[in-house]
Amino acid sequence: MPVLKEQLAILEESITHQCLEIGRKREEITLIAVSKTKPLQMIREAYEAGQRHFGENRMQELQEKAESLDYDDLQWHMIGTLQTNKIKFIAAHVHWIHSVFKAKQLNEINKRAAQHSRIINVLIQVNISDEPQKGGCKASEIDELLIHARTLDHVHARGLMGMAKFTDDKAYISNTFQLLQDLQQRHLNSHPNLTELSMGMSNDYAIALNRGSTMLRIGSSIFGRRT
Repeated sequence: MPVLKEQLAILEESITHQCLEIGRKREEITLIAVSKTKPLQMIREAYEAGQRHFGENRMQELQEKAESLDYDDLQWHMIGTLQTNKIKFIAAHVHWIHSVFKAKQLNEINKRAAQHSRIINVLIQVNISDEPQKGGCKASEIDELLIHARTLDHVHARGLMGMAKFTDDKAYISNTFQLLQDLQQRHLNSHPNLTELSMGMSNDYAIALNRGSTMLRIGSSIFGRRT
């Protein structure tokens, strides 16, 4: 078995086992293969192994890869910093944008999606780790952004995204993810479409699953660590 296919199989077994352990359904979870900096051939191999969701953190790289890979059922996720003046590069291709935390970003996504007659799913990024170098809105700003998103015809706000601080303290990570889950639950009554929680990477996805994550952003466990 090719290495990449084997890595995906091992990860899939781990996620399935974790879901069984905590009483969740595997089909509730979207595995996003973080393919940033990876060559097209590796994405093709992952696709052939059954992977359908891929995440990029550079907007022009996402555009170039999307235009080079002609798969109707492949879904692209923008997971990196969102530069408003570059949204035009991904609007024709991206299915999910995880890193929205400003009204002007929502406006630009709506404008560019309309030009391509598309609706783009977005997640509101919340700075749950309280680290200034990480993007994201404050918890108090979520409702205002969700209300604004409702006024836009080509944007569909689907959930929240957050990143834990990089640490070996599992209890701290768990508490951080619990914060995002609590915020989602707090807003669900007013915003019933807010069903997605994007949290959990290669080092902490098991903890994220325990805290309700529906989208895992995993790179190194699939493609190997960057050199």
